[in-house]
Amino acid sequence: MRKKVLWGIIMATLTITACGSNAAKEASQETVLEATVEASEVTGEVKEAEASAEGAAQDGIAQAIAEEQSYTEEATALDSAESEATSDREPTAEISEHVPPKYTNLRTDEAGTIERITYTAHDYTADDEHEITKEANVYLPAGYSTDKKYNVLYLLHGIGGNEDEWGMNKSTSRVKTIMDNLAYYGDIDSFIVVTPNGRAGGSEDREGSMMDAFYLFGKELRNDLIPYMESHYSTYADYDENCYDMAATRDHRAIAGLSMGGMQTINIGLGECNDLFSYYGAFSAAPTSNIASKTASILENSEYPVNFFYNICGTEDRIAYGSSSAAAKTLPALSDKFVDGENFMWQELSGSHDFHIWYLGFYNFAQIVFK
Repeated sequence: MRKKVLWGIIMATLTITACGSNAAKEASQETVLEATVEASEVTGEVKEAEASAEGAAQDGIAQAIAEEQSYTEEATALDSAESEATSDREPTAEISEHVPPKYTNLRTDEAGTIERITYTAHDYTADDEHEITKEANVYLPAGYSTDKKYNVLYLLHGIGGNEDEWGMNKSTSRVKTIMDNLAYYGDIDSFIVVTPNGRAGGSEDREGSMMDAFYLFGKELRNDLIPYMESHYSTYADYDENCYDMAATRDHRAIAGLSMGGMQTINIGLGECNDLFSYYGAFSAAPTSNIASKTASILENSEYPVNFFYNICGTEDRIAYGSSSAAAKTLPALSDKFVDGENFMWQELSGSHDFHIWYLGFYNFAQIVFK
């Protein structure tokens, strides 16, 4: 509408220049005046609509943050009776609609550790991409040793969180506990888990005013965080500070996340960095996630296979059910890169936009990756 009005003003002005008579000029000037008034009115309406949309967007972000932070859970130690009941180390984990208690209880024996790291990154939201210092949390499996090589999962937070949202700054972290128990009972060969701040900039920005920082995080993964991890921990990569083939060890990296982190898994993991990762997990992928047809188009000529793409979303999720299903549900029908039941899973069950779904998503995904 705004473009049409501006074109009307331009054409009216050209008419004034071309016409020779005063009458024509006066008539044309009246037309310009009317068009200018109309343009002013329409511009006011557009600005009002834009302001309304901006307000609605901010309300939506606030709602997403509120739901995202509405529930969390920490592990507690077993009492003696419970400990005896779960003493059998038989692996019983399976892809499920709930996490069994034996996999959520705090382990004090054969437990992994969490480290807080500081690394040099860049502010990719700035024109000069200057250096900044960032922090992340790293889970190391029980008995971590430099004599062994480890797979790595990069686990991302939502719009209201940071590197601590998954609770990986505490020994009672639900993520840590699930990892400890899956390894203890022999369900998985344990791996490293990294929870970074998924904003590629210097701003904490919990209110969402600098959204570009989420969409630029692929640069930080490729240039800063992954090289740091592979130079400081015992991974499969043949790290060299000058240059190394990151794609050669993509089978040993996974990326997953909740809400905005799910969007990043799709848009950045599958869309930009599928040479870096081969396992993907999107938990309630947020609005602005690439729709399935776009992902299919991006991957059409990719030389890199998708080892597995796991999705989960609650059917009562008013924030992300629409975006999540539009992003993933039809992928097997649109791309031969995805085969339902082989390297693709869409899981939906009763639930909302909160950690009830996301802890379950992590538990299920942890069993799928690196197999």
